[in-house]
Amino acid sequence: MKIIQRLYLKDFFRLLMLISLGLSFIFSLIDLIGEIDNFMSAKASFWSLALYALFNMPRFFLYLLPMSVLICSLFTFTQAFRRHEMSAIKAAGGRLKTLFYPFIATGILLSIFAFVTSEVVVPDFTKKASDLQHRLEGKEKKTVFSNGVIWLKGKDGSPVKIDLYVEDKKTARGISIFISGEAFLKEQISAEEAFWDGKTWVLNNVKKYHVETGEVEKIRSMEYAGLDSPDLFASELNTPGEMGIYELYRYTQRMKNAGFSNLKLIVDLNSKISFPLINIFMMLLGIALSSRGKKGGGLFTAGLGLLISVFYWLGFTFTLSIGYAGIIHPVLAAWAIPFLFGALATYLFATLPE
Repeated sequence: MKIIQRLYLKDFFRLLMLISLGLSFIFSLIDLIGEIDNFMSAKASFWSLALYALFNMPRFFLYLLPMSVLICSLFTFTQAFRRHEMSAIKAAGGRLKTLFYPFIATGILLSIFAFVTSEVVVPDFTKKASDLQHRLEGKEKKTVFSNGVIWLKGKDGSPVKIDLYVEDKKTARGISIFISGEAFLKEQISAEEAFWDGKTWVLNNVKKYHVETGEVEKIRSMEYAGLDSPDLFASELNTPGEMGIYELYRYTQRMKNAGFSNLKLIVDLNSKISFPLINIFMMLLGIALSSRGKKGGGLFTAGLGLLISVFYWLGFTFTLSIGYAGIIHPVLAAWAIPFLFGALATYLFATLPE
């Protein structure tokens, strides 16, 4: 039995590497082609374009891994049933579920691998791809985003620190503006809050510290035209895909403590945890559907598996969308479809015909 398990695992991993890496490469090239007009205007080199495609591959690999696991498990065992290898194993006294145990362990390891990849590899490579995209498009990135704190340059080149920015409300908390003189810091402007009124930024509860005189001037409200519009933040702020779970969690907690609740970030935080689990469910589903396939029905079984996979993506995307809109609870939005899909896959595997 162990020899047969090793042979099936070898075939599975060989096919998994081929399909997952191949699909990731193809989707990365498609993404590059979609941006090629913007890059060519900046006369980007071939190696820069290749590097951009390489940086995007881990992100597509993570998204396509569940589909690849399903395809590979379906193909591996559908072929085995077609060749009557499973019948021979059962005739020799073997049990199918015992044969499949290493694949269940493999599915668990793939889920753990996907979780680590989404936490460690994908955010770093996605940031590099975003920075490279700005350079290839000839745009100077004006902001630095770290743990929810934004550093940027004002229109006059003055350093600006924003402790918290709420994108959907176009509001900022804890603003510090450092205005330099000819050789040293001339003035520091601090404001508890700022909001965009459609034309300019309005600072509330302002303190102006004049470095030369040491005077502190308090202003209840003032307009400040030295900051770019919120469009800058929308285009340059880190997306949830560029943040790990811990960083995203700290960001949502800071917003919560400041009195804001961003449903999209909460949904994305939960989906970062629930999404990797789908790999083990795809493995169980592939095994279960293959075992129920009749002679000559491998193509139908594979098509059914891919169809169910598409339904999973559509359902998962739909629940995330209504979670973003606040129609259902953010936790339910991220976990409902994985839970239902996992229950179905577990049931089908538990009721395998021996």
